[in-house]
Amino acid sequence: MKIGIIVPYSWSYHGGVIEHAEQQARALKHLGIETRTIIGLDPPGMLTRMLHVRLGRNGGLPADIIPIGHTVVIPSNGSLANVIVSPAALFRLRRILAKEEFDLLHLHEPALPLPCVAALAASDVPLVGTFHASGALPLLGLARTLYGNLLERLDARIAVSQVARESAARFFPGDYEIIPNGTMLPPEAGPGHRSNQVVFAGRHDRRKGLQVLLSAWPRIRAQTGARLRVIGADSPAVSRFLGQLGLRRDGIDLLGPVSDRVLTRELLLAKVLVAPSLGNESFGMVLTRAFGCATPVIASDIPGYRAIVTPAAGRLVPSGDSGILAGAVIDMLSDEQLRAALGAGARELAERRYSWEQVALRLAAIYMRLLDPPQKQGQEKNQETPEHDAAASAV
Repeated sequence: MKIGIIVPYSWSYHGGVIEHAEQQARALKHLGIETRTIIGLDPPGMLTRMLHVRLGRNGGLPADIIPIGHTVVIPSNGSLANVIVSPAALFRLRRILAKEEFDLLHLHEPALPLPCVAALAASDVPLVGTFHASGALPLLGLARTLYGNLLERLDARIAVSQVARESAARFFPGDYEIIPNGTMLPPEAGPGHRSNQVVFAGRHDRRKGLQVLLSAWPRIRAQTGARLRVIGADSPAVSRFLGQLGLRRDGIDLLGPVSDRVLTRELLLAKVLVAPSLGNESFGMVLTRAFGCATPVIASDIPGYRAIVTPAAGRLVPSGDSGILAGAVIDMLSDEQLRAALGAGARELAERRYSWEQVALRLAAIYMRLLDPPQKQGQEKNQETPEHDAAASAV
């Protein structure tokens, strides 16, 4: 079985969908399923500097990645997305599909331009689409108007959460199977022996709520002596937030974008992850990533997080309230027995519900169902029946 994974974003810039697709490919490989990921790429150079405000990751491109072209930045769902819109990508995609001869294509955010839409129009193999986003999603409204009929070509629709399903179904009604984002599980992770550190992991988009945590930080720092490790957000943007709030960078370490290995190390060291998002979160991959590291979570009480954070794994607080957030973080850091119990509960939840091993098996079952549907199996059995009867008669 050979699966083509198509992502409309740029490999060069970290994001939840890109992380999901990379881990999906690894998990399917462990099941013996061959994959190639077709995705945008913005290598260092003049064109990237013209199209993007910052450079992305620049390392060896994995062998299973097939770049399809540069991306441009467009506003999307309270954030900025790096999306492929070059018409040249259409011709590259046709050549790639002809060369690779995939058995099935798995499209992430299938309503977004350009490669996913092109695959919907041009492919003659089964198509699976995963919908990740939630919120108002005006781009999906535009997609419905311009080429909504192409979404009818999807043979299976997946949503990563109930919130994502409801958001997608507003524009493209149909049957959706909810399969959560998987998460990486370190082989061993216990909640004890942690550094006095708090982690924030996310971009500096205002909807991620970093400014709320920064407002709460002086009180947290004064009462606990903890350090805040800010991962993912650009350092200049965090400095601007601090300046706007009139705060000093006391006890705050700005790590910027980091590798998966470094993120795992930071989560294994931290006592708690704080996710103060203000809204438009369909799932919260960073939450389950912390769970896998036996790190409890304090998160905003918003729809996308409410279904993830159970009382056994963390605490929910009202979004946008820095005072309540500060109190919740202080309480958790001050009660090591409770914090360790929540960390153990988080790890158990990750193993039971969010491991990529389980998610990959569910995806493989969908692929097999589409590639070998029941009616085909029935036809094969019917074709075998005369031979079977003849053999029975001879006996």
